[in-house]
Amino acid sequence: MKKTLALILTLALSLAVLTGCGSKTETPADTNTDSNAQTEAPAALSGSVSTNGSTSMEKVIGALSEQFMADNSGVTVTYDPTGSGAGIEAASNGSADIGLASRALKDEEKAGGLTETIVALDGIAVIVNTDSKVENLTVEQIGKIFTGEITDWSEVGGDAGTISCIGREAGSGTRDGFESITGTKDACKLDQELTSTGGVIEAVAGNPNAIGYASLSAVEGKNTVKAVTVGGVACTEETVLNGSYAIQRPFVLVTKTGVTLSPAAQAFFDYATSSAASQLIKAAGAVPVAK
Repeated sequence: MKKTLALILTLALSLAVLTGCGSKTETPADTNTDSNAQTEAPAALSGSVSTNGSTSMEKVIGALSEQFMADNSGVTVTYDPTGSGAGIEAASNGSADIGLASRALKDEEKAGGLTETIVALDGIAVIVNTDSKVENLTVEQIGKIFTGEITDWSEVGGDAGTISCIGREAGSGTRDGFESITGTKDACKLDQELTSTGGVIEAVAGNPNAIGYASLSAVEGKNTVKAVTVGGVACTEETVLNGSYAIQRPFVLVTKTGVTLSPAAQAFFDYATSSAASQLIKAAGAVPVAK
């Protein structure tokens, strides 16, 4: 009887010990500390990003800025359409986070501490009045028109009339690109020098004898002017990307070499140059280069 009682007591004590071990529970702190560390959301971006420069890049930068701000409500992106020359200077002197240029940087600008990043390609459309009979011009003819060697539309298949050349101001990326490609640098004879792409389009639309040049993104969808083919090739996204359209230039983000951008500015820069932005750039009329 005593042996039986001792055995029962031993079994009871063993069961109690096992039950106590199995019933241990972790505190909320024990179970959640690691998972909280792993799932903690990154700090939201905040601040402002200033861009300054090319008026031809207005649609592209506008579309990119709008989407970026929608995705990052704490960030404001500003755009000052001052022209490529001023945008490059703004990046150089630090008055803007990112300069905008519708031309490649010159060797001396790179040597002076600036870095270019191509965000898109843009065709420079050669535009005439909608009433003009001229449909196609060669690069050589365009060069002769703008330097004054060809002065009447009848010389290139149009109705008789003195040609009026409309162009951009000195320092414009569009002008620099146009003159470099057509071989007219510092030799153009312009009736009007205007400070914006929109101004050139408006001037050509209002003068039946006018010819000018403007960014593809600014001309697409407009019925107030007519873009002529160049060497038989229309200015389109496809012909710009494959290189068959002769008069084209890059859209460039300009930053100061070796200078770290703010987190917000770097995030905008990374977004603008990523494939995620390609559809927006296309919709704005330019040709994205990100794969």
